[in-house]
Amino acid sequence: MGKSLFIAEKPSVAQEFAKALKINGARKDGYLESETAIVTWCVGHLVTMSYPEKYDIKYKRWSLDTLPFLPETFLYEVIPSVEKQFQIVSNLLNREDVSTIYVCTDSGREGEYIYRLVAMMAGVREKEQKRVWIDSQTEEEIIRGIREAKDLSAYDNLSASAYLRAKEDYLMGINFSRLLTLKYGNAVSSYLGTNYQAISVGRVMTCVLGMVVRREREIRAFVKTPFYRVVGILCAAERDFEGEWRGVEGSRYYQSPKLYKENGFKKKEDAEALVKILSANPPLEAVIEKLEKKKENKNPPLLYNLAELQNECSRFFKISPDETLKIVQELYEKKLVTYPRTDARVLSSAVAKEIRKNIQGLLNYSTGKPYAEEILAGSLYQNLTKTRYVNDKQITDHYAIIPTGQGMNALASLHTSAAKVYEIIVRRFLSIFYPPAVYQKVSITSVTEKERLFSSFKILLSEGYLKVAGNTFGKNQTGEQTADQEFLETLKTLKKGSVLQIKAYQIKEGETSPPKRYTSGSMILAMENAGQLIEDEELRAQIKGSGIGTSATRAEILKKLMTIRYLALNKKTQVITPTLLGEMIFDVVNASIRSLLNPELTASWEKGLTYVAEGQITSDEYMAKLENFIKSRTDGVLGLRNQLALRQYFDAAAIYYEKPSKERAGRTGRKR
Repeated sequence: MGKSLFIAEKPSVAQEFAKALKINGARKDGYLESETAIVTWCVGHLVTMSYPEKYDIKYKRWSLDTLPFLPETFLYEVIPSVEKQFQIVSNLLNREDVSTIYVCTDSGREGEYIYRLVAMMAGVREKEQKRVWIDSQTEEEIIRGIREAKDLSAYDNLSASAYLRAKEDYLMGINFSRLLTLKYGNAVSSYLGTNYQAISVGRVMTCVLGMVVRREREIRAFVKTPFYRVVGILCAAERDFEGEWRGVEGSRYYQSPKLYKENGFKKKEDAEALVKILSANPPLEAVIEKLEKKKENKNPPLLYNLAELQNECSRFFKISPDETLKIVQELYEKKLVTYPRTDARVLSSAVAKEIRKNIQGLLNYSTGKPYAEEILAGSLYQNLTKTRYVNDKQITDHYAIIPTGQGMNALASLHTSAAKVYEIIVRRFLSIFYPPAVYQKVSITSVTEKERLFSSFKILLSEGYLKVAGNTFGKNQTGEQTADQEFLETLKTLKKGSVLQIKAYQIKEGETSPPKRYTSGSMILAMENAGQLIEDEELRAQIKGSGIGTSATRAEILKKLMTIRYLALNKKTQVITPTLLGEMIFDVVNASIRSLLNPELTASWEKGLTYVAEGQITSDEYMAKLENFIKSRTDGVLGLRNQLALRQYFDAAAIYYEKPSKERAGRTGRKR
């Protein structure tokens, strides 16, 4: 009987497989071997797509005459820096005594692609190949993955989508970057006073650049509008509270052109006129016209997927998305959490049935221990499968990120940021076993001089899951007046017809706010939702589909845009802004291949890859559409003669930055 070969994506993962398999054999150069099994590893990618000059030397020189570049057959090559490990893996894959190959690369599209390229270049033939698909690196999960490994062919559609994703990024990047550089590079470099300027274009990164530049220009174009609110200071049982005036039906100002909105005037003198009317006949009193009381439950939020975790880490800890991914990958490799590159925010029913083990393990984590004890003592986990936190239909490759309950020995070695990230994952996980937070909402409408004052309160009756989430995640963000339990008792004495004293009226000045700049975290969420920044998690769950990029690639795309200086990141605030170069590239693309800036179109390409992975469309169908897109857009740009016209757009952006060249020495600096 032949040996089994296990091939992992990196050495550290291979070591975990060797431990789980109890392989105590000799360590060789690039692999471990026992009497029955061999464990080896890649070091990330070992194989890559060849540059165009490998097809024909004529492609080495960038020329409009050689575009579009659309090869019939794609060429691949071993990456020189890792050629030694490739040869080791290739020899093992083809060893005569190896009968079964277990593919143990990361359980996702990119991990699939890494192995398929190696197998293709190594010329693997007539070997049984099985795919190990795991959700954590705990020993029991590794053993389960090996035991339940499916034939590699079951993942052929996923492999096809991986090849297509690479071909798409390769073809769009090469064709459009060369095309726009040759067409507009001189216009950009001469404006900036540089010798040369390549224009880097990508399916996803150009779309993200467009989102940031558009937002920046919306902010610049925004004109603040002041408005003036009238607020009455009401009193009940010696407790003061506010009543906001609104120009609703029945008011002397109903639908008046003097109003900015129903609760604010455009001019201060009009607000002052209303205050004069309302203060004319003391004693000042208001009668309660309507009083509504209702309880509101707030459920624990859904579990973390990578995008949600990256957003929270950006918001709370000012950690960038790529740093968050590195941290959670470290936690995964230390067996502390489950697979990080996931889009799902729920658990599978199979995992939910065994969830007691995860909770039990957290008894060894001091921060989680008191809550884990409470959950276990009350068997609060028993009906988990019937909740919204378990849904097999919402899981494609992996379930949400949760603590495994294992790897506790690694806790002491975690740096501060990693410890914080682990803590919020644990808290989010434990919170789903607790009841909702319960609020008492009270709304009061009172009438004085035909005008109505509106008051609303939200009182926390039962903290429920907020006990676990802590103050960081339990802040009141509703914009309503908060009230304590004592004041709730005061409110209970009120009823329709009760008379309230009005101590005074105040005019509160406000102004409209411009759109917010993206932060690194909010950009990840916007990418996940095809360009829409949806902060409400319930709504996000409802409209979820294929976004821009994937959970595994979004952070790297943002990082690349910073590296090539199209975007700038404030590390303290994690706020993202464009650079002058980034704005100029935006204007170039907007004047040439505008559709690359369209989030919906970019998301539709990603959706197409999902369809290929699901077997709904073929690779040939996808490839035909891709080639047609590249050819038609290339032909369109070749026919343009708009280089000189771009200068007006460059000028419009440049006034917001320091002078980009000696020519404009008199221009003002940045006006952020």
